[in-house]
Amino acid sequence: MEHIMHKERKLNFFERYLTLWVFVCIALGVLIGKIAPNASKFLDGMAIYVNGAPVVSIPIAICLFFMMYPIMVKIDFAEVIKAGRSPKPVGLTLFVNWAVKPFTMYAIAYLFLGILFKGLIGSEAVDFVKLPPGADWVLGSIHGAGRVVMQEGIKMLLVPLWRSYFAGCILLGIAPCTAMVLVWGFLAKGNDGHTLVMVAINSLSMLFLYGILGGFLLGVGRMPVPWQALLLSIAIYVALPLVAGYLTRIWIVSRRGIGWFNERFLHVLAPVSIIALLFTLVLLFSFKGEMILSQPLTILWIAIPLFIQTCLIFGVTYWLAKKIGLRYEDAAPSAMIGASNHFEVAIATATMLFGLSSGAALATVVGVLIEVPVMLLLVKVCLKTKDWFH
Repeated sequence: MEHIMHKERKLNFFERYLTLWVFVCIALGVLIGKIAPNASKFLDGMAIYVNGAPVVSIPIAICLFFMMYPIMVKIDFAEVIKAGRSPKPVGLTLFVNWAVKPFTMYAIAYLFLGILFKGLIGSEAVDFVKLPPGADWVLGSIHGAGRVVMQEGIKMLLVPLWRSYFAGCILLGIAPCTAMVLVWGFLAKGNDGHTLVMVAINSLSMLFLYGILGGFLLGVGRMPVPWQALLLSIAIYVALPLVAGYLTRIWIVSRRGIGWFNERFLHVLAPVSIIALLFTLVLLFSFKGEMILSQPLTILWIAIPLFIQTCLIFGVTYWLAKKIGLRYEDAAPSAMIGASNHFEVAIATATMLFGLSSGAALATVVGVLIEVPVMLLLVKVCLKTKDWFH
């Protein structure tokens, strides 16, 4: 197992320079949005429609499937079952991811975006959030969060722009870890098996908890809660690639063996997730190009609460791990898993619920932007404090 995981988690070319690629895609997307706005609108118009309203963007759905599929292929369900033998690290990770992290993200994002930075974002600035079919019933409980307008024949909710960013932060806060955490755990010299198992358990737990927590916190945050679309996003962007990955793994291992699967197939598949992510970023920023050029500090206002949240959750998990007597090899990946966000699902859900051009979608993209440099910083913190654990 150790040998397999070591092979699996070397930094490849795309992972090593992910921050650079994100900046390049932002620039490219902004440029496309500026010089060819009709191209991005045409792509966004390629959607699955329900009752005359676009519910699933086909280009985004394809990109996001290929983001998630390589992650799900790696999941070994036999290892997930064995995780019950080490309840402490698993219990700590689940507790932080689902009982602590969503609520600290809510509080921090509201403090900065809803109070401290509200004037900088523009207290009068508004965003158009699409209302999927069946979401109208939510409007009675929003208490003045916005009003319904018609835009190109689609019902849209006019909300304060800061609140749209706030919704994107919430979606990030309830999406625990990504497969990139395998890299962070490897660099921090943590327990490889524990890291992989927790990625699998988080993916499975999201099927049941992501929609419930997302609906609750978005409702408290006075944003529309289209439950049907929320559950559909989990089915398309988590369940579908999970099933596809499971079937692929079973088929290849039965025909070629686990060695060929890990050393050849996963090696070829490794850059697919990152490439799909970069294509998605180009689409997202092509819609936000005009706004970013007119308000270049917007990304900074969103990044600050996300940075604080990441460091806070890392610190809390790391401290709790020491208190309950975990070894460093389990404490480091537990803290990394808590700090990391499953930004693929967050981006998918934001674009599906609120639209490709929404502030919520932009906020989830900012999560990608800060993920790599911040997590590399936390890896160094782990290595420097390794002697704290016995």
